[in-house]
Amino acid sequence: MNLTDRDRRHLWHPYTQEKIAPPPIGIVRGRGVWLYTEDGQKILDAISSWWVNIHGHAHPFLNQALARQANELEHTMFAGFTHKPAVELAEKLVAILPKGLTRVFYSDNGSTAVEVALKMVYQFWQNRGEQRKTFVALEHAYHGDTFGAMSASDKSAFTKPFVPLLFDILRAGNIENTDQIFQENSKQIAAVILEPMLQGAGGMIVREKQFLLDIRKLCNQYNVLLIADEVLTGFGRTGKMFACQHAEISPDIICLSKALTAGYLPLGATVATEEIYEAFLSDDRMKTFFHGHSFTANPLSCAVASASLELFERENCLEKVAFINRKFNERLPQLSNLDCVSDVRIIGAVGAVEIVSDDGYFADIGQTLYQEFLSRNILLRPLGNVLYFMPPYVIQEKEIDWVLDEITEVLENINRRFSRK
Repeated sequence: MNLTDRDRRHLWHPYTQEKIAPPPIGIVRGRGVWLYTEDGQKILDAISSWWVNIHGHAHPFLNQALARQANELEHTMFAGFTHKPAVELAEKLVAILPKGLTRVFYSDNGSTAVEVALKMVYQFWQNRGEQRKTFVALEHAYHGDTFGAMSASDKSAFTKPFVPLLFDILRAGNIENTDQIFQENSKQIAAVILEPMLQGAGGMIVREKQFLLDIRKLCNQYNVLLIADEVLTGFGRTGKMFACQHAEISPDIICLSKALTAGYLPLGATVATEEIYEAFLSDDRMKTFFHGHSFTANPLSCAVASASLELFERENCLEKVAFINRKFNERLPQLSNLDCVSDVRIIGAVGAVEIVSDDGYFADIGQTLYQEFLSRNILLRPLGNVLYFMPPYVIQEKEIDWVLDEITEVLENINRRFSRK
């Protein structure tokens, strides 16, 4: 019995309607940008395995770091204990993060990194003697699937079943709207949370750096904290090490995950300022931040994350991102000439093409494109009617050109059918 048949007997997959979804594809190994299937096919991982893999699969340097750590210490609780991988990773992160972010709180993934930030901010104001209970988030936001993260996310199919359990959020669209929200609610607002420069799951929406700069100024003016959700945008994806650096601003809290371990192991980090950290220092134990995970600061995860940061510098990853960006800008804008294409958006090593559709995330075109590209041995998983190309940074020029050729051909075929309607 093959992997797919065995899978179907027991497993339940994310974001999948199991009754009607195609059978899952059995993957047996990965190398570089390629995934190898059980039946001998190879598929180019053009979305970095859900945005996490930046150095390619099974990188020897990361493999060695992981094996070395496994021979020393695989895990220990992090309450009352510490260890070298956690300390070294925190030191490396603080050295490269925007100025002022100095206190690292580890968790398990992107959603929990956001959940930690929301709880941290809420209690920060309580510990300071202020009752600020309101959060501001953006239209089209997506911050994860735990309850706080879902609350901060905009209403969607992901959150609809849970609406009665979510807390209210003030929703901002543009800077004028945000300014008005601040004027009317400044004494109640605890924080603004946003994905800087690029809103990922909301549709690969690219924002101007001026918007980010203006939000920071408003937060300063009204004494409101700013949370930057850089779970997707961190570690070079937008062309800077962190997306906040496009506007040269520092948030009060930053949330990290995904590429933090280069796709090897689950790890999240919520990094705060000294001011926030100090609000929890007290002889009163009720001012403790009561949050934790069994695998907080797992040594294996921290060790491979630390090695990934070292590899990032060794292999000049920002230069690789710049090269990918140039290739995208050479080819993707031409697709705007197709009648079926409503927009093309590019930032860093992310290229997105929006297809004309009224159905958004549930557009049939998404599944059609997904299957079409798989038949061409390319993993591209559209967000409904938004097709995006987000490869590992190690992708070669000939591989980029091949994927762009295939995208062009597929969309031209769709355009011929579209034009005849």
